[in-house]
Amino acid sequence: MSKIVGIDLGTTNSLVGVMDAGFPVLVADAEGRRLTPSVVHFSGADQPPLVGAAAKRVRGLKPRETISSIKRFMGRRGSELSHEEMIVNYPVAGKGNEPVRVELAGRTWSPEEISAEVLKKLKADVERALGEPVTRAVITVPAYFNDAQRNATKEAGRLAGFTVERIVNEPTAAALAYGLDRLKAKSKIAVYDLGGGTFDISILELNEGVFQVLSTNGNTRLGGDDIDAALTDELARRLAAKLQTHIDAALLARLHEEAENAKIRLSTETETKVEIPFALGEQSFSTVITREELEILARPIVQKTRGNCLRSLSDAKLKPADLDDVILVGGQTRMPMVHALVKEIFGREPNTNANPDEAVALGATIQAGILEGGVQNMVLLDVTPLSLGIETFGGLMNVIIPRNTTIPTKAGELFTTAIDNQKSMKIQVLQGERELARDNWSLGTFDLEFAPAPKGVPRVGVQFEIDANGILSVLARDVKTGHQKVVQLKSAVDVRDEDVEKMVAESVEYAFDDMAQRQWIETKRKSGDMLSATRKALAQVGSLIVPEEVKEIEELMLAVEKALESENLNELKAANSALDKGTVALAGFVTDMAIEEDLKRKGMLGDEPPPDAPPAAPLPKPEPLAPTGIEGSIPLRGE
Repeated sequence: MSKIVGIDLGTTNSLVGVMDAGFPVLVADAEGRRLTPSVVHFSGADQPPLVGAAAKRVRGLKPRETISSIKRFMGRRGSELSHEEMIVNYPVAGKGNEPVRVELAGRTWSPEEISAEVLKKLKADVERALGEPVTRAVITVPAYFNDAQRNATKEAGRLAGFTVERIVNEPTAAALAYGLDRLKAKSKIAVYDLGGGTFDISILELNEGVFQVLSTNGNTRLGGDDIDAALTDELARRLAAKLQTHIDAALLARLHEEAENAKIRLSTETETKVEIPFALGEQSFSTVITREELEILARPIVQKTRGNCLRSLSDAKLKPADLDDVILVGGQTRMPMVHALVKEIFGREPNTNANPDEAVALGATIQAGILEGGVQNMVLLDVTPLSLGIETFGGLMNVIIPRNTTIPTKAGELFTTAIDNQKSMKIQVLQGERELARDNWSLGTFDLEFAPAPKGVPRVGVQFEIDANGILSVLARDVKTGHQKVVQLKSAVDVRDEDVEKMVAESVEYAFDDMAQRQWIETKRKSGDMLSATRKALAQVGSLIVPEEVKEIEELMLAVEKALESENLNELKAANSALDKGTVALAGFVTDMAIEEDLKRKGMLGDEPPPDAPPAAPLPKPEPLAPTGIEGSIPLRGE
């Protein structure tokens, strides 16, 4: 059987590793480089693409045919992209719910196909080093990648000829690399991962070889690329002013290359010179950029990570002082300003012992070793970053898997109908932290059909399962017939990931308003159920009780109806309570009549029970119906 390799499929650079004699080893290419630039150049329809360093060398000369940072488009649709995100050197297209596409070399490419070209090169490099075919891989993704982005990564692996054994979150992989020599230690660590295109922060607990993710947060649209773009704009402004010229695409690409190189140099130097020979005919361009000037441009970008860090600490229910270590991962953390910000947020010097470019790949390789059985005494427990649930009657969200639940995981709940003679139930899968369904994101919708029945009679089990790769499958089953549907969600939220961050913040900001709305909807539904049941009971046994009591019940019903119009929660609760107490005798009549009818139907009324018959069992007390679940449905607790 093939070895399992570990792959860090990065926005800027990618790496591949393999376990050797119990240690993770990163594999170099034929020229001795472990880092492979995630860049692909297409020279023509009949020519194989250039990948890696060779493609990066061509990028400045032929930017339109050279694709970089494609990871930002993985698993995304046109509706998710802002105008600014669509402005890249190569032709990107995508409208509405259409997947993002790149049109080059006489055909249309998906981001997965382009990423597969990078993976094919890594595959060839590791097969050359090992001297044998390799078909199995562990691939890392940002912790905040949604379901569609994770599936896109798996598809890229498949197109490259890999069976993807596991998808691992990047900061979690970095923690594996950090903890390899700390198997007996017990500690809590934060992993701050600022790469080329994404940012992640994860809080993990290490306990004798068990790595458990306590919380995760991040932004899949934030990284070093944004700093490069800001510096490129500044260089373009200076060049245009100095040479009095328009900046075309080719010149902008050259500026981008120099901006990236200058940013790297300024991590160790206080100033650097940027030169563009023959920028305009025989005219050349030269300017000096200082670290201070770069930091002014980069600060608004890097500061965005502060909120993610604070939310991750809050979710883990920890203070900065509770942490034993803070690890820096990702090439962008080499910037002194990033180092200083992390120190300020967490109140401690961050750990810089690990190579920030290689830590994620090493962790992926260790996870590959765990799956092969070559690495013992280590277990990785990851979490889901946002709550998952379904919509219930009244427009509420019923959470089935709370955020930060350890994965893989499986959870389910029973639901019933809220309307008489329903023939189907709409299962709308939601992701988010708000109380109302409309304020969360829909991951998908499907219907489960069943035989019509009075409301409250059907039983539908809904089960969520998240696998080790963070991919969600939803099962809905009619308990009576066993008829079921299983849906694997392959497209996630059609919104930008900036809004994912916003979701968590809004769940805190609007917590009191959301809870008030939930309480009103639940109480209103209870009122409707009570009024309906009372009217039905009066129609059945109203003639058996005194007219004064009937009048009193009708007045109590009228009070509930008026309270519904007032939209005053406390008033409605009081009216419900009064109606509940005022109908005790009526409910007793209905129950007695039902028992009498049941005994008559069984021919038992007036007969003595046989001498050997067991004693009668009390009628089971019905479980209360709680609100929340699916449109046209109510969840049943305790079943």
